[in-house]
Amino acid sequence: MSIMLLTPVTLMRRIASAGPGISRRATQHKAQVGLCRCKRQQSSLHYQQQPVRSPTVQRLFAGIKEGDRGSLSRGITLVESTRSDHREQARELVAACVREPQQKRAMRIGLTGTPGVGKSTFIEAFGMMLVGRGHRVSVMAVDPSSKRSGGSVLGDKTRMQRLSVSDGAYVRPSPSRGTLGGVARNTLDSIILAEAGGYDVCLVETVGVGQSETMVSEMVDMFVLLMQPGSGDELQGVKRGIMELADLVVINKADGPLALPARQTRTDIMNALHLMVPRRSTWTPKAIRASATTGHNLDRIWDTVQRYFAMLDTTGQWDVLRTEQQQKWMWREVTSLLLGALERNPKTKEYSRTLEAEVSAGRLPPTVAA
Repeated sequence: MSIMLLTPVTLMRRIASAGPGISRRATQHKAQVGLCRCKRQQSSLHYQQQPVRSPTVQRLFAGIKEGDRGSLSRGITLVESTRSDHREQARELVAACVREPQQKRAMRIGLTGTPGVGKSTFIEAFGMMLVGRGHRVSVMAVDPSSKRSGGSVLGDKTRMQRLSVSDGAYVRPSPSRGTLGGVARNTLDSIILAEAGGYDVCLVETVGVGQSETMVSEMVDMFVLLMQPGSGDELQGVKRGIMELADLVVINKADGPLALPARQTRTDIMNALHLMVPRRSTWTPKAIRASATTGHNLDRIWDTVQRYFAMLDTTGQWDVLRTEQQQKWMWREVTSLLLGALERNPKTKEYSRTLEAEVSAGRLPPTVAA
């Protein structure tokens, strides 16, 4: 049996030429579509207008507002769960946290870099400095998941021993579960819960695999790239597309015998940054040498971060950034939900196996099968 695909123009012409009966039915269908859209809009406002009803969510929300780290951990576990009943409660909890007014907007800072650059060591030293200055710091650390077993080591709390036990900090390692872009699917929801808990600085540590670490830049306000001395010459810096997203480049491990190579690396990075178009016309990306081990230039990095956020605030770009973050992650969630629905549908599963057999046999190209 052959299936004819009609373009929208051809379809409308056939409806018009088929007589008033079909045209009337088409009009009725259009009205039904409009009604469905209206219902979807009403349902999207459901979580904004309705009070929290689930006792579990009420307890978690109350604990998070009081700054209880146990409630925050259980809330993030609920957000990361894939059970349908947990997903419903998670949506209710996140909506309640979004409605909660904040005294001060939290700073969302993403940190990325290749494995071995010292991300965890830097975050602990930087976080402890901020805690000492009266800030409350949350760390969302994403660990890669095994493609074979699906498990993750989640060893970031072990590498951040001082910060993880500090009263002014919260460290949460989460598995990536195969999500590309260096972050987990529910990282943004975890950030929202931490902000409702009173954490005013949220650091997001990515998996650390290199060029694909761009998704984190769509959920944070500032994107920091960590590099180490001898990372490559000026040409290599230009090749790294991830540098185009960086608002700040930190050359870590700039101490001892690596102090001199760090100076050359900073020069190479600055030359490379001059050849790139800045993400924002009101900010020129900086490159700073630092050492997480000795604490060298950590205060200078914080001063640069504060100047960056002051710029966002005075120019009104902070509001624009948050709007873009919500929109982009809404559509990412739509994509994930649609793919999940396709995978769970029994008819789709059966049909996909047929298509896979055709592709494996070479009778059908993958693009046509998709």
